[in-house]
Amino acid sequence: MLKYSTIIILLFLIGCKTLHDSEKVSKTPKETNAFNLNFWHQKDYSLDKIPGVSLDKWHKENTKKTKGNIIVAVIDTQIDTNHEDLQGQLWKNEKEIPNNKLDDDNNGYIDDVNGWNYLGTKSGNYIVWANFEYVRLIRKWKPFFEGKKQEEIQPSDLMNFKEYQRALIKLDSENKIYDNWLKYITYNVDFFPKSKDTLKHFFPKEDYTYQQLDSLYKKYKINDKSLKQRRLDRDEDLGTRIDFMMARFEFNETNYEELKNLKIQVDSVYYKNLSLDYNERVYIDEGMSGLEKGYGSNNLNMDIKGIRKFNTHSTEVSSVIASNRKNKIGINGFSNNIKIMPLTIVPSGDENDKDIALAIRYAVDNGAKVINMSFSKDFSVNKEWVFDAIQYAEKHHVLIVHCAGNDSENMDLNPKYPSDNDFINKKEVSNNFINVGSISHKVDSTFVSSFSNYGKENVDIFAPGEQIYVAKPDNKYDFDSGTSLAGPMVSATAALIWLYYPTLTVQEVKQIILESGTSYTIDVLVPGGEGKKLPFNELSKSGKTLNVFNAMKMAKEMSKRKK
Repeated sequence: MLKYSTIIILLFLIGCKTLHDSEKVSKTPKETNAFNLNFWHQKDYSLDKIPGVSLDKWHKENTKKTKGNIIVAVIDTQIDTNHEDLQGQLWKNEKEIPNNKLDDDNNGYIDDVNGWNYLGTKSGNYIVWANFEYVRLIRKWKPFFEGKKQEEIQPSDLMNFKEYQRALIKLDSENKIYDNWLKYITYNVDFFPKSKDTLKHFFPKEDYTYQQLDSLYKKYKINDKSLKQRRLDRDEDLGTRIDFMMARFEFNETNYEELKNLKIQVDSVYYKNLSLDYNERVYIDEGMSGLEKGYGSNNLNMDIKGIRKFNTHSTEVSSVIASNRKNKIGINGFSNNIKIMPLTIVPSGDENDKDIALAIRYAVDNGAKVINMSFSKDFSVNKEWVFDAIQYAEKHHVLIVHCAGNDSENMDLNPKYPSDNDFINKKEVSNNFINVGSISHKVDSTFVSSFSNYGKENVDIFAPGEQIYVAKPDNKYDFDSGTSLAGPMVSATAALIWLYYPTLTVQEVKQIILESGTSYTIDVLVPGGEGKKLPFNELSKSGKTLNVFNAMKMAKEMSKRKK
């Protein structure tokens, strides 16, 4: 009999690779024996022997005061606008009169007091589940390419045809994975109450442990022949039910409600994210063909009964950048003078290029100097819209910071979007874009996070992204990991630079961040490399990790030279 635990391991290892970046931020335990992990990412290696970003060192030595504010746009999920550690830290659109149902500042968005939710629907709800981008790409090109061979394609359409073929392969692979996973989890949900009910005969209080189940299983298999003969439900015997419940203990799945919720999630991925017949845009902007505004909602923290809340990721990201430093609770952001402009475009699925482009332009037009984008995807249907928006940001000296992604892949070989790289023509479209990978707190072979993407050409720098203490919705705090948390540290550093040295150009700020980083002369395990090691400086363009203290020092010197 194949152990349930074996099946679960296989499904989890395969399935989690398909999850969106915002779903893959993995919780990790506190290491109290080593040091307090709560704020390790703000420490200094030379002082503390902890490879943080040297934020504490800069704050201790900084004597210069600043009265101004700098805006960081966080393009992400919905956000817990009521979180105690974000109070006073959200951007306010002073040109907009709240709740008068008018576009007072004539920017195309009604009552956008704190930002905008591009996933708000016409009915007043919001989108949780959205197609993966390769599904959208297939839907777009299927009428032109279905059933055709490469030799039948015009040269001008060849790249689109190749992307269409790549998307078909991806969809077929994911459909097989989730079809198997859905069948398996459905069986688990159905079989769980049967197993639990059977075990009540032996444990009336249902207070059994894994060890007790193991003892009962051995007794059944070896000692008690009468038990072995007892048939319960066709060919499902007592041993099967004991083994099933033991597997639930092994994988911390003894909560039936959580198991049912997992089935709902897998079911939604299969029938919505992966379905060509499901298109979330009909609920948002149906009838709009280009980059028209006029859809969405000003509600950044919707809580509608019966609809899954989706405000965790942006709350985490924003807390890293700008959680309140003076309230003596929670965590400390980089500065209270940094204000967060929340822009919601991230669903469970892939972000739409239209939303990305419009959110970038909104951020630029409404005063943001830095845009944080902690999401990524493998395909891009309308990448030219996003390229144009990135270039628009560069013209207005706005820096865009993007997380590298959590696929353990070489980004030089595996394109990730959004990007400043036109992978077709092999060139960068701008010089205001920074891609950030993740490091851990251990300066050894595991220095680069095992989940992090990397790339000598397409990852610019690394920053702490593993075991980071963050704010969670409903005034909670916990540890999470992901490049999604490394990117915000670069965003916050850029904001600090502009707070004190506002005359610097976006190109200069990018140069400062990359050149002022910390170098480590160690060999590290290459993510996804099956034990392969390379010098750390070979995994990114700068070969360094973020260092706030050095960046502020370099910014001061560069600013002086410009006077």
